[in-house]
Amino acid sequence: MRILVVENDPYLSKALSRVLKKSSYSVTCVHNGDDGLDFGQTGIYDIILLDDTLPIMDGITVLQKLRKNKVSVPIVLLSARDDSFSKVTGLDSGADDYLVKPFSFDELLARIRALGRRRGEFLSDNILTYGDIELNIDTLKLSTEIGEVSLTCREYELLDFLIRRKGIISPKERIIEKLWGYDSSAGSNHVEVYISFLRKKLESIGSNVVIITHRGAGYEINTMDREYPEKPLLKNLI
Repeated sequence: MRILVVENDPYLSKALSRVLKKSSYSVTCVHNGDDGLDFGQTGIYDIILLDDTLPIMDGITVLQKLRKNKVSVPIVLLSARDDSFSKVTGLDSGADDYLVKPFSFDELLARIRALGRRRGEFLSDNILTYGDIELNIDTLKLSTEIGEVSLTCREYELLDFLIRRKGIISPKERIIEKLWGYDSSAGSNHVEVYISFLRKKLESIGSNVVIITHRGAGYEINTMDREYPEKPLLKNLI
């Protein structure tokens, strides 16, 4: 899981990064509102931890702009303000959770796990669903009523990313950042290979889910009716 930390305090930012990485999360830290907005809009993060007092652009404004731009990633607002008005303002502005400073890292990790369990409208009992497919995020088994196939971790990450951005064209650059990271040497051919792998596996289980190529723009997931021949019935010859 990728987490974006937008925190003004460099000491808290470093501490958060250390704790999150120790818990096996991938972490990116930025320290002002402009960067928080830019990074948050990339669509590569699973959760955003957002300080409400940021330079250049305050956290509430960042939050409102992200929601206005249809960024649906869960956001935890971090604030030193403990009054009801501030909490209501933060939650009404689009935050999924509100955590008052100082907080325990154990509590933060528990809230992240809770958001991870319920993130996205498709996730239920560790099953990610879209169209006619079900993806078990524990076993990485992809299935339809017709069949089942196993995904690699990279294939799962790609499918998960595309589903959560349904209706949005995902450029190859965003996919590379999500799957391989900013500093990776992976190129567009890596994306093409994994898109091809996913398409073949979706077809192999008769899914109506398709990955559309928008030439020069990127990829989009969608559903399409497919007709498959019925399996022949076995008849006893007398």
